[in-house]
Amino acid sequence: MTLAPIVLFCYNRVDHLRETIQYLAANPLAKDSTLYVFSDGPKTNSATAKDDAERVQKVRDYLPTIEGFADVRIKAAETNQGLANSVIRGVTEVIAQHGRVIVMEDDIICTTDFLAFQNAALDFYENHPLVFSISGYLYPFTIPATYSRDVLLLPRASSLGWSTWKDRWELADWSVPDYADFIRNPEARRAFSASGSDLIPMFEKQQKGLISSWAIRWSYTHFKQKRYCLYPIRSKVEHIGYDAGTNFGRFSRHHNTALHEGKIQLTSDVQPEPEMVRNLKRYFRPSLIRQAINRYKYGI
Repeated sequence: MTLAPIVLFCYNRVDHLRETIQYLAANPLAKDSTLYVFSDGPKTNSATAKDDAERVQKVRDYLPTIEGFADVRIKAAETNQGLANSVIRGVTEVIAQHGRVIVMEDDIICTTDFLAFQNAALDFYENHPLVFSISGYLYPFTIPATYSRDVLLLPRASSLGWSTWKDRWELADWSVPDYADFIRNPEARRAFSASGSDLIPMFEKQQKGLISSWAIRWSYTHFKQKRYCLYPIRSKVEHIGYDAGTNFGRFSRHHNTALHEGKIQLTSDVQPEPEMVRNLKRYFRPSLIRQAINRYKYGI
């Protein structure tokens, strides 16, 4: 098995970061894995700039103490890059060297077999024609009782404890040059919305500069390539960032799950299931209030 490097993005929450590291280091494969930590710089143009700088410094003071990995490489940004830019640049840098990556953020914890699952899946599905990325997380939507496999394919990408390969990552064009044509095409919009009615509003906000999201563009890349994210039937990661932290706005009820230890059986004959995709779309249907806000505030 070729062990993928772990790429961890952090900002200004040292307590969450410690917990993330603690759970990662509890994986038996951690001691043989290289950990890259991308530490974003403080914001300087806000009313809380001084507090932000102090919190970032606490993270920087903690980083050299990290143990439990074969190698720890710290990449500390002098200025604030923002999460989207940090992820795009950081993953691009590491994946160019190693060919594959496992990506974590500082508000995610994992099972002790998370790295084993991700590395096994990266090996097993490297040449699979449908698999574009691998998630350690599963959205808590309804799974048909008749579904018997341990993994499933969804057209929606995951940003929680995920992995991919260099050849897939390089297919993403983060400037989205075809956006204008896409957004005017009703058939394409409907197809992209198959895994969530929230995707088009998020995509429009991204392209209008109202949000900065690498994840929506990563999902769009899956859609364009007609390929899928592979999910375990039980989550190997859990989001813990429900506080006043930096990325609270990214998350909602959609990310409430518990950790599940235990081997995941990988199968090469996995196929997208239409019923599963329909259930996912229903799960991600925006509330009437959210739809009204998007319509009247953003014109979406």
